Amino acid sequence: MLVEVVVETLAVDQKNQTPVVILKDAQGDRKIPIWIAHPEANVISMELAGRKFPRPLTHDLLASVLKGLKVKVQRVEICDLVENTFYAKVYLEHAGEILCVDARPSDSIALALKTKAKIYADGKLFSSEIDSLLATAGASSDESDEQRAEELREHIENLSPKDFGKFRF
Repeated sequence: MLVEVVVETLAVDQKNQTPVVILKDAQGDRKIPIWIAHPEANVISMELAGRKFPRPLTHDLLASVLKGLKVKVQRVEICDLVENTFYAKVYLEHAGEILCVDARPSDSIALALKTKAKIYADGKLFSSEIDSLLATAGASSDESDEQRAEELREHIENLSPKDFGKFRF
């Protein structure tokens, strides 16, 4: 059974300094923590704040291409958890046809926020296993959502290219 979820907040897992997006049941208090990379956390943070980057990023490009092709992001589904890895699907609609595309949850969430599409999660993802992950993420701590979001924002703003390692082409 699918459950509509909303992005409740972004937090930083204090154990390993990794961003975590917290999805909340739109009609209840159940939550799902999904560990994501810093670039996607930055995009999601900016979308939640209603701010835009000076130049389009990959998620902006994809949203623009889809709009230009008259393709609507119908919905995003966080559909599975296998060996601590979440899986997602993006449902695209064009001329009455639906196309399902496999995607990372972080990209899917960023795209959903950019296109105002609804996000759903499989009901089986709301389990005691997830609750323990949520506690690990620090979402049950005494810190407020605003404090965690501010910590993440500061961390992201202080990143430099050196933080991402060296790339070879």
